[in-house]
Amino acid sequence: MADPKSRIAVSTWSLHRLLGATYPHDLSTDAVSDGEDTYGEGEESLLGLPSVLANHGYERLEIVSFHLRSRDPIYLGELRNQLKVSGVTLQTLLIDAGDITDPLVGERDTRWIAGWLEVANELGAENARIIAGKQSTSTEALERSVRAFRQLLAANAGSNVRLVTENWFDLLSTPEAVHVLLDQLDGEVGLLADFGNWTGPDKYAGLESIFPRASLCHAKAGFIDGRLDEADYGLCIAAAEEAGYTGPYTLIFDAPEPSEWSGLAEERDFILSRIG
Repeated sequence: MADPKSRIAVSTWSLHRLLGATYPHDLSTDAVSDGEDTYGEGEESLLGLPSVLANHGYERLEIVSFHLRSRDPIYLGELRNQLKVSGVTLQTLLIDAGDITDPLVGERDTRWIAGWLEVANELGAENARIIAGKQSTSTEALERSVRAFRQLLAANAGSNVRLVTENWFDLLSTPEAVHVLLDQLDGEVGLLADFGNWTGPDKYAGLESIFPRASLCHAKAGFIDGRLDEADYGLCIAAAEEAGYTGPYTLIFDAPEPSEWSGLAEERDFILSRIG
């Protein structure tokens, strides 16, 4: 990824205020729920977002599943066409619910996620991010995660969509757990490494441990009184770069200030100044 633009992406998670509406998930059905003005009325629809994104100089997008107002093939086809016309690559569909390690409903959630893999394929996404599990780390929970991922890999066989997971929730709260899970999946599931999911004094060492396995990154920055926390962000980027990471950085912004586009621009410019 030599072109700087190809190393920067934006998630719809970062544009809550622009989009306004979300469509919360009900894992007991494949239907998409009625929308809620979670972040106000919004100024833009998801269908209109690709052209707006391109006008701001961004060429790669990640869509959170709860921002899709429909799974109807016609709607998905319209969105795919808007992405193509705008020259925006759908990097990842972030399937943002489900617990495949839950002893009671894990099988149900695995089936639900498999349905969203069909959506990822219809949209032409490069990747689909799946939560590895929300249960506390244990041998049994990791084994349930591996079994579920193998079912999802089988359901997605022959697809161009790559399955990835993230260092998120209790199951993958340590680098050791990330390595154990991915080792058992023999490289068939990739890693999206997130700056913002781990905290504490071992955060940067943990990120450096997992980044050699990462093909994607959620580059979330902290903002204090509207100012970018350059110290933390710089250490996170250094951990990725020193581990040999060469993939895209997806900008994650959710601070109350500055504005969404201003915050994204600050993150982008800071990253590009550090990766040269």
